[in-house]
Amino acid sequence: MRRHLHAEWTKLRTVPGTAWLLLAVAGLTVALSAVAATAVTCPSTGCATDTTKLGLTGVQLGQAAVALLAVLGVSGEYGTGMIRTTLTAMPGRAAVLAAKAAVLSGLTMAAGTVGVLGSVLAARLILPGSGFTPAHGHPLPSLADGATLRAAGGSVLYLMLIALLGLGVATAVRDSAAAVGSVLGLLYLFPIVGHVVADPHWQRRLWQVSPMDAGLAIQATTDLRSLPLGPWAGLGVLAAWSAAALLCGGLLLRLRDA
Repeated sequence: MRRHLHAEWTKLRTVPGTAWLLLAVAGLTVALSAVAATAVTCPSTGCATDTTKLGLTGVQLGQAAVALLAVLGVSGEYGTGMIRTTLTAMPGRAAVLAAKAAVLSGLTMAAGTVGVLGSVLAARLILPGSGFTPAHGHPLPSLADGATLRAAGGSVLYLMLIALLGLGVATAVRDSAAAVGSVLGLLYLFPIVGHVVADPHWQRRLWQVSPMDAGLAIQATTDLRSLPLGPWAGLGVLAAWSAAALLCGGLLLRLRDA
């Protein structure tokens, strides 16, 4: 397995665009979080905003770069024909996919950690100026707080699961454009449909099966009883989507010719 990991690490780090996408994961996450913290204000009478979730808003944009990175790790090989060389040198296809998943997960967690920590710091610096102060019932976001730590750590896990979802879809689809469209469609289509549907029952059902909506429940730190699913249960929905995508991709990788 060490040989597989070394080979996948070498390929991914030498692919043009990998470094830029990792920077984009961190940069876009922090940038959108800072914008969100600036755009929302809390009046002197107080407000019910979940400041931790608000400060982690950028994860919703950073995940797009994660999806692109995941697709790049597979579809690029199919596009150049290098996948034939890979499978000739390492015939164990399950081991190849596992190595890709491990390397991709490590890189995503590193970039995601930087982005999430930067978002928490940006929230601490910006939110008081927007009226979110301890006097208004909003203590500064801090990783010393258990709920905030869970939201921050869960956001990193969320990005890692998005990477695995993208890897599974890209392995099954092979084509870069189709894989990117499929992953982004899965992430953003459910919330759009949920807003269009008028029936509250179906809105709740769509939320519960949406990989993005359910997965981001891990960021919630207030009013948890109003959520259709709890934070960890919601992240479990995303994990199920990722596992299903990897299983499907792995089966097709074994059954099809390169």
